[in-house]
Amino acid sequence: MVLEDLVKIKERYLAQRKKFTFRVCLAAGCVSANSEAVKEALEKAVAEAGLQNDVEVRGVGCLKLCCGGPLVAVDPLNVIYQKVTPADAPALVAALNGAEPPVAKVDLAHPYFAKQLNVVLENSGIVDPDDIESYIAHEGYRALRDALRELSPADVIAIVTKSGLRGRGGAGYPTGLKWATVAKTKSARKFVICNADEGDPGAFMDRSVLESDPHRVIEGMIIAAYAVGAEQGYIYVRAEYPLAIKRLQNAIRQARQLGLLGSGIFESPFSFNIEIRIGAGAFVCGEETALIASIAGRRGRPRPRPPYPAEYGLFGHPTLINNVETFANIPPIIRNGPEWFARIGTEKSKGTKVFALAGQVKHTGLIEVPMGITLREIVEEMGGGAPDGKRVKAVQTGGPSGGCVPASELDTPVDYESLTRLGSIMGSGGMIVMDETTRMVDVARFFVEFCMDESCGKCAPCRAGTVQMYNLLTKIRDGRATLQDLQTLEELCEVVKNTSLCGLGQTAPNPVLSTLRFFRDEYLALLKDHPAQQHQSA
Repeated sequence: MVLEDLVKIKERYLAQRKKFTFRVCLAAGCVSANSEAVKEALEKAVAEAGLQNDVEVRGVGCLKLCCGGPLVAVDPLNVIYQKVTPADAPALVAALNGAEPPVAKVDLAHPYFAKQLNVVLENSGIVDPDDIESYIAHEGYRALRDALRELSPADVIAIVTKSGLRGRGGAGYPTGLKWATVAKTKSARKFVICNADEGDPGAFMDRSVLESDPHRVIEGMIIAAYAVGAEQGYIYVRAEYPLAIKRLQNAIRQARQLGLLGSGIFESPFSFNIEIRIGAGAFVCGEETALIASIAGRRGRPRPRPPYPAEYGLFGHPTLINNVETFANIPPIIRNGPEWFARIGTEKSKGTKVFALAGQVKHTGLIEVPMGITLREIVEEMGGGAPDGKRVKAVQTGGPSGGCVPASELDTPVDYESLTRLGSIMGSGGMIVMDETTRMVDVARFFVEFCMDESCGKCAPCRAGTVQMYNLLTKIRDGRATLQDLQTLEELCEVVKNTSLCGLGQTAPNPVLSTLRFFRDEYLALLKDHPAQQHQSA
């Protein structure tokens, strides 16, 4: 494979384009709403109309507005139809000649779409995730070729560092610094791991990227491996993502067939291979040392750090671990330059962030927005606010490790530092909206129960502490607790936070602490020795 081969593939693919294209979303959300049958019906309707030479029906990844699925986009009409059924297919085909079909359209001028800035998701809903030539036709693997043929490993790391990219897995660690640490560590073997063990309730960002644009993640991994000097990579993905796994397997096979994985990539001395490892669904395996243990065939339990995986990781060798979204940012940074990326976002939080917008909000789905946008813009403008005339009460960011931001703080910019100041975190990108009917004690209890069930049990603060937190929250919810119980809960949260071994236990108290900070009156009203509770009992 050389540059000329990429150009030929792109030209051949684009030459085959037809006058009209139906892009049918075949990501998991739309598939669950019967979009595969919609695609078959469209293919049948096109054939019956004798339009095979003019109309293409293509399966694509996520078209973002998941609440409107199944979604069908039509090129070059620049229209997206929502809640399409197989019975709508003949009308959609007829609409190519100007007829108006009885199918609802998506308002592409709505803030849900207008405020998005696509970097990670630039190919989502456009390329066919099962066709490597579709990816190449949209500049796929061009960044890899440029890196291998025109840049040294140090040059690549310098570009990533200058871009200001921070890890999108939750902690926000500078990506270039992590890569530089692995690169400078001397070892006969090194590894690159993609952490696709997305386990936060309500989160589906990584799953959507893998289902929609798997080659993008693979290309980012290969570039990273070249930069740090690794020859073997692993993608660790949970078993609950069968469609993502299927498309990854197909993408890896196609990349090998074209010589984009294996020996002498792009006629360079560099070689790299990728294997998939399927996780059993343990939330704790999102923690990098537990993930490494699982790949190595051991029980997925974290270990104390240091040493960090960048120096002592998989099988005792230096290991680079980034999540799906981090790797997906790499190809456009190499193509467009670090200055381009650094101009997006804020001073300390560069680029964009992908969120899964879910919960009690009108428009749910996948969004990508520039860092620094406010929560209000996301929830009230893009999301349309709470349905049925209710008011937004809070927004949970960061999943079980995050916190609840009250409606009074919705003007907070979405960046690492601002969310941390409110007792929450960016996390991997889950964003759950709650309306005025939500009881915040129930929210805290739900997330603590999740962490309690997912604790690996290795350290006592997390193993026992989350159980006691859950029991105290249950006691409060049931109106059996006292002010002393509330004080005990707060003290216990601090102990678990400061003494747990890994990030699961250290952040498990966040939903409790953030709801106590902003919704303390709801806790007090449930205490049996509080005036409000006594008044209710009377």
